[in-house]
Amino acid sequence: MNSFGRNFRISVFGESHGEMIGVVIDGVPAGISLDIEDFTEDLLRRKAGARGTTPRIEGDIPRIVSGVHDDITTGAPLTIVFANENTRSDDYSLFRNTPRPGHADFVAQAKHNFYNDIRGGGHFSGRMTLPLVAAGVVAKKVLEDNFISEEEGFSLSARLVEVGGSADSEAWPALIEGAMAEGDSLGGIIECVCKGVDVGYGEPMFDSMESQISHLAFSVPGVRGVEFGDGFRAARMKGSEHNDCYIDSEGHTATNGAGGINGGITNGNPIVFRVAIKPTSSISKVQRTYDFIKEEMVDFSVPGRHDTCIALRCPVIIEAITAIVLADNVL
Repeated sequence: MNSFGRNFRISVFGESHGEMIGVVIDGVPAGISLDIEDFTEDLLRRKAGARGTTPRIEGDIPRIVSGVHDDITTGAPLTIVFANENTRSDDYSLFRNTPRPGHADFVAQAKHNFYNDIRGGGHFSGRMTLPLVAAGVVAKKVLEDNFISEEEGFSLSARLVEVGGSADSEAWPALIEGAMAEGDSLGGIIECVCKGVDVGYGEPMFDSMESQISHLAFSVPGVRGVEFGDGFRAARMKGSEHNDCYIDSEGHTATNGAGGINGGITNGNPIVFRVAIKPTSSISKVQRTYDFIKEEMVDFSVPGRHDTCIALRCPVIIEAITAIVLADNVL
């Protein structure tokens, strides 16, 4: 439901326009240095404000309310909360009658018998990725303190590699401006690379490393696909092209079509995967959709403050979910 993990277990709570959102992390080892400044870099990478992102700017100041004493983790469950301050809840009242195309409004109302908090998308909002990023910061600290690879240093990075169908980063600003002028939105693709992971993490079948990463990746609103290594391109290759031939006794390979995972288990090569982010559903461009009260098709435009390209803010979120999965396995 709202929890993930066994040894490093996270539980997120709150709604977009409620008093606060947050995360409880169980299984954080005692003795890890952790203070507010540790969160700054990653939270800023997720923060809105750049061209093409939502005008809703929140302070996003983390408050650690349990699990840390004198800037050192205690071993007790770690709880981190964020206040919601810059909200405009009136923008969302019409979505009861006319659920936004592409959003969770309709299914949330059907599942929860209209008791769901629709303001800002409630618990279905992209704002709920903020606790994920915070948990990712803690997971990265756990990985630093519990070495992954004896051979090489651990590194984890995700970057935007495509926006609006273009891999040319110089073209992205113009594409974003064009979509903004039309009241429309753009999607993107993020690639994540994780180096320094030893052989042996993950299980065959249901707890494969791909399954675990994909499980958390699809908890990020807007994710529409995940591929590892050669991904879907592998279906158009020959075995001789896709196979990763070994080059030494440590299991290193000449290529990495498998994306660092064989049989659901890490093979010692870099974990490489890509995530497809859909165009933001909330757009001001007029669409034709159904009004459930009038019981007829109507012209519909989404008011309020929304991202033109949410993918711009997602690389750090993908890093966070990867770190959470790895921390759960390492511990």
